[in-house]
Amino acid sequence: MEALECIKTRRSIRKFKDEPVSHETIESIIEAASMAPSWKNTQIARYYVVENTTIKQEISDNCVLDFEFNQKTISRAPQLVVVGMVEKRCGYEKDGSFSTSKEDRWEMYDAGIASQTFCLAAHDMGVGTVILGIFDEEKVAKAISLPEGQKVAALIAMGYPDQECEAPKRKTVDELVNYI
Repeated sequence: MEALECIKTRRSIRKFKDEPVSHETIESIIEAASMAPSWKNTQIARYYVVENTTIKQEISDNCVLDFEFNQKTISRAPQLVVVGMVEKRCGYEKDGSFSTSKEDRWEMYDAGIASQTFCLAAHDMGVGTVILGIFDEEKVAKAISLPEGQKVAALIAMGYPDQECEAPKRKTVDELVNYI
């Protein structure tokens, strides 16, 4: 698939077939996602693929702040990817000081780039994804035994799509661009 076609046709998928994505395909997706740019090439994104139904249900039931939409999506997904990020690398100098006024917010920026790259690579391989942002970081971290020194950046429900999604209305370029 050409890059622009991939960008224009990728949709957030919330209904999945029961078939899990193979580890080989997941590793290909992560290999592509590893090419995402990051602050000073720190490559802080880590991927925890939750296949254990008990842990996945724990996250669905107790870690998404009772947001029913996310509970249903996670329950329907064969796999849930917890995107972790290594702390205190993005936006920092070697002495521990911040490089810019954005301070540690570069971590989330880099995790977002990595997550979107993950989703685009998945789409290219026929795998559906949706990035979920409503969750309790500490509860998710505990549910998956996230290593010390990492934080949870995002949840990505993943599987083979069991739905077709139309593109939502987008703003025009004229609404988005300003030349100065």
